[in-house]
Amino acid sequence: MEGFKTNVLAVLLMAAAAAQAQQYPTQLLNHEQEIDNIISSMTLEEKIGMLHGKNMFSSAGIPRLGIADVEYADGPFGIREEMEPHSWNSANLTTDSATFFPTGSALAATWSTDCAYAYGRGMSREARLRGKDMILGPAINIQRIPTGGRTYEYLSEDPLLSGMLAVAYTKGAQENGTAVCLKHYALNNQEDYRGFVDVRISDRAMHEIYLRPFDMAVREADAWGLMAAYNKVNGRWCSENLPLLTTILRQQWGFPGMVISDWGGVHSTVDAVVAGMNVEMPGSRYMGKALLDSVKAGKVSEVVIDQRVREILRVRLTVKPVDKAVANTQPVGNAEEMQTALEVARRSIVLLKNEHLLPIDPQHIRRIAVIGENAVTKMALGGVGAGVKTRREITPLEGLQALLGDKVALTYVPGYKSFDRAARDKRLSPQQPADSQLMAEAVKAARKADLVIFFAGDNREVETEGSDRKSITLPSGQDELAQALAKVNKKLVTIIVSGGPVDVSTVSSVSGALVASWFNGSMGGQALAEMLSGQISPSGKLPMSWPKALEDVPAYATASYPQTLTNNTQGDIFVDITQNRSNERRQELVAPYAEEDLVGYRWYDSKDVAPAYPFGFGLSYATFEYSDLKVTPTAEGLDVSFVLTNTSSCAAEEVAQVYVARPESRINRPVKELKGFRRVQLKGGERQTVTIPIRRADLCHWDAAAQTWMLEPGALTILVGGSSVDLPISKRVCLF
Repeated sequence: MEGFKTNVLAVLLMAAAAAQAQQYPTQLLNHEQEIDNIISSMTLEEKIGMLHGKNMFSSAGIPRLGIADVEYADGPFGIREEMEPHSWNSANLTTDSATFFPTGSALAATWSTDCAYAYGRGMSREARLRGKDMILGPAINIQRIPTGGRTYEYLSEDPLLSGMLAVAYTKGAQENGTAVCLKHYALNNQEDYRGFVDVRISDRAMHEIYLRPFDMAVREADAWGLMAAYNKVNGRWCSENLPLLTTILRQQWGFPGMVISDWGGVHSTVDAVVAGMNVEMPGSRYMGKALLDSVKAGKVSEVVIDQRVREILRVRLTVKPVDKAVANTQPVGNAEEMQTALEVARRSIVLLKNEHLLPIDPQHIRRIAVIGENAVTKMALGGVGAGVKTRREITPLEGLQALLGDKVALTYVPGYKSFDRAARDKRLSPQQPADSQLMAEAVKAARKADLVIFFAGDNREVETEGSDRKSITLPSGQDELAQALAKVNKKLVTIIVSGGPVDVSTVSSVSGALVASWFNGSMGGQALAEMLSGQISPSGKLPMSWPKALEDVPAYATASYPQTLTNNTQGDIFVDITQNRSNERRQELVAPYAEEDLVGYRWYDSKDVAPAYPFGFGLSYATFEYSDLKVTPTAEGLDVSFVLTNTSSCAAEEVAQVYVARPESRINRPVKELKGFRRVQLKGGERQTVTIPIRRADLCHWDAAAQTWMLEPGALTILVGGSSVDLPISKRVCLF
């Protein structure tokens, strides 16, 4: 314990210095002299021409000076097909397919920085083949609400998990030649009214929860690009928010790169460019002729324009352009990237419940009824926003047929009709009653089977950019169908296909096994079949809490979501992002983040509310034992060491998690917070000593008055285990 004793002032100074240290060395500052020469050779018109979109997914370079256009790749889980130059319509090429990587929540369920690095590397390799310079991703906003339309794109409710994965993704992408564009900065935590909602939040909660993943990716991975969000934060649009774009991003974090707007997300000329906006996308309404006129009228200094151009050129000269004659000439979606997608999918699947039904034993199970449209629905495309035109997507049914088809008789019955685009266009709700005829056919098949595998959950039309779900109830009468299936066959395995939490109270109660399989990419069906058949043990952990009911969710419990528009006679808005209608509304709509930093498990712990399935939870075919906890001070923080034993005969991977509690703190804190994790592979019966570092910077809190990170001295309790509610070993240490 003596090792912890140090002068209070020294500790605080070291903590502040570590937190405010210069970011990792950046490649972006290696071309300053060359940039000086380029800018001095440019006309004002050429400079302005770089500050707005040229086409739907590109912004202009300076051909006269050999500066190529910047080509953007949409979106974060696969390189989108080529579009017509000035519309959202497909260019209808035959060479623009790509790998469909598991979506963000699936990646986060791996709790693996190795997977995140490989994911970013794969995205980058494919972006290069497609002639792209910057990936519009990763999407790293905090999952504040389970109903969020982009929850499936985002990573986690926890800033450390999100941040560590964002750092790895960023390094994987940029070390392989493609810039990332972190999005959406900042606090774009809902899709309903995203274009005009004003998020009101305290400085501390903003820094500790919502900005932390961006902070980490900028300072620890040297992220080269960033996208400003649609919404307002504390009264100012993100695209013209001086505190966000200059004070925090460029001054506190030292970001030297470029900021682009979300599509149609700019609302001003002078304010946007002065605040730190580099490129208005996709058009030139504010940062084209209007900006040129503003400079000529003396409203904007050309010094500001030069700085915005410099920041773009730093990225442009760092990322080698791809010759347009070469782009889209080689196949994309190749074996190496498909293997990465498979490895991520394998590690993402979360086993929520298992009463001796899994893995499937073909010696005792001869007939399987596969029920539910999600067994055959492809998830690469659908809904509003980015998708992937992939060359290959193995559905769950195809995966089962490939692995078990020669051993077991598989019968597929749809059971329900999925919610689709036509229904959404007609403003119908996904919450439709069960189809009696389809249900009868499913019950008939279930009655004859030795095992029923029911594929429930959402699809990409239910979870979609531009609008939030109105509930987490399973769509298309799936609860009613599950109950009917269970009445005729007690051996019911339910697979939840979704990007975020759903209400599983009914299906969990009637199912002997319950699995979360996400929107799991091109190889998701194979990965799921491998897990169900026992070729691999499930090892995913929930990156977000799954609530029992929406009223338990902090944003709902504090009545800060959903917001209500006054004088709204249109009912629910299905946002048409092609027309940017959400950005045309000028009505004041405030989202007070009343729960402050108590997001997700922090809220459930503090309010003593039990979720359906907690953050970090996930079962295995193996069993693990934690023991012999030791905590050692280091120059960077603390090393937490313990022995992890696989007490079964099954080889498996476990995600060990470290939480820190500070019950004696003088400031308000959550009951505990995640401060470290590690994925560990163990053979049956194997013991391994595991060490997980906790960085001093991750023990700090944000001091709003001092505008810096501070380390409070005092007692810490270190808790270690396999989920946020299963922490069998702990130790108290002191920071004096």
